[in-house]
Formats: sequence, structure tokens, C-alpha cells
Amino acid sequence: MDANYKLLVNNSNTFEFTESDLKKLDAICVEDSKFHVLKDSKPYKVEIVSADFIAKKYTIKVNNNTYEVAISDALDELIKSMGIERGRTKVVNAIKAPMPGLILEISVEVGQTVKENDPLLILEAMKMENSFLSPRDGVIKSIAVEKGNAVDKGQLLVEFE
Repeated sequence: MDANYKLLVNNSNTFEFTESDLKKLDAICVEDSKFHVLKDSKPYKVEIVSADFIAKKYTIKVNNNTYEVAISDALDELIKSMGIERGRTKVVNAIKAPMPGLILEISVEVGQTVKENDPLLILEAMKMENSFLSPRDGVIKSIAVEKGNAVDKGQLLVEFE
């Protein structure tokens, strides 16, 4: 039984393929990430520009035209129909203190745009400095503490929009 694949190209065109369809392509690797493909006796020059294997998203060039391609299989479609998506970004909207301590430093301001792993603040607990990094890209909605504040376990520190 052939596996079915759905390709979404440039977020607008959808194509369906089976493993048998893919085996009918005559593709030869000519360099790293570059291929010469024959389909229905027509030649195509194909290059994989970038690949995100976890999200199953690729940027490819076909005869010097660039396309964004997302590939999904039956399992991906089932997961999506259940309202869950594989490889989604983290949806953390608040940072809370994991233990009681003292705020030594705050590296962000309300309204600031941050990237994943940007430093947010430093909490001293049990004579150790604990750096808190942003768990996702986002905008700082509020900062519930100030430098020098003592905080309790579970207390809100930073909130994202």
C-alpha cells in the first residue's frame, strides 16, 4: 500500500502524491542539494535551498523559480484534524518563579520584542544565580517584579502578549 503525501506550495496550491508517483520521477543528484529531474520527458533543474525537517517545510528552486513547500502525510493530517500540530512553537505566556529568591537583574522592558533564548532576568536562589531565557519569540506584556524584589515560588515574573 502506497503512502500518500500532501504538498502545500506557497501556502496556496495543494498537490497529492503517492510513493509510486515519486518513484516515477527520474532524479539524479548533480551536487549537494542540486538535482536534475525528468518528469514526463521534461527536464527540471531542482535545488533544495533550505530544509526544516521537524516542521517538514522546504524552500526549493525549480528552474530558478523559488517555492515554499510543506509536506504532510496521513499521520500529520490526522493530528491536524484533532486540533494538534506537530512542531508548533512553544506557547508559554508567563514566566513564574520556580523557587523563592531575589531578583538581581531584569534585562527586558514592557513592550520589548524578544527572540527565543534572549535573557529576561536573573533570580538568585540558595546563593546561586539562575538566568531565565525567553522560551519563545514574543513581546513582553508585563513585568511583575523589580530589581531587588524577593519573590515566592510560583509568583509571576514576566508575562508575554
